[in-house]
Amino acid sequence: MPGAAATAACALALVSVAAAQASATPLDGYLDGLRTLRASFLQTLVDAHGREIDRATGTLIVARPGKFSWETRPQRPVSGGGAGQLMVCDGTNLWFLDRDLAQVTVKPVDAALSATPAMLLSGAADLNKSFSITPAGRRDGLEWVLVEPRGDAADFRSALFGFAHRDLKRMILEDKLGQTATISFERIERNGPVAPGEVSFTPPAGTDVIGTPRE
Repeated sequence: MPGAAATAACALALVSVAAAQASATPLDGYLDGLRTLRASFLQTLVDAHGREIDRATGTLIVARPGKFSWETRPQRPVSGGGAGQLMVCDGTNLWFLDRDLAQVTVKPVDAALSATPAMLLSGAADLNKSFSITPAGRRDGLEWVLVEPRGDAADFRSALFGFAHRDLKRMILEDKLGQTATISFERIERNGPVAPGEVSFTPPAGTDVIGTPRE
């Protein structure tokens, strides 16, 4: 498992429009008409006892259908590490770059979808086949939607999406280790330009590549 940043990232990009649902949620309304998305975010990670164990900033770029880039940069890099991570879905393969390890992991998108909540904005798969989606009420000034995996293959237990005035403001992801990642979004640009190179990936020279990409 690539880590919390990757899980969180993969928690943002799997949603296709669920307009056929009997009771639409703010998530459905947000995805309606979404073509591209660009945002910066702050991500904090706490352990099962509520202690903060990581804090990072990052950027998210989505180009529907099926492409995204999720990059994180630690706010408190440790000595000898802390260069950050990058996850890119190019529509065919899902790439994960750990800069500290100089290592790339790749797998075909269809082999990764059941394990990722954060393909949840790219429209890479039918959301309703892999997840249950239910309204989760209002708190902290946000209207929440709960997304839960239907099977056991996912790396997370649940993902909460918080909306204000139809805008996505926050995501809270709980993994199978009891850790909770909170992602707060800002400087959001909806349906702006995204260059093809922003959602494609070529392994940097000198990195080890684990897995075989699909051509």
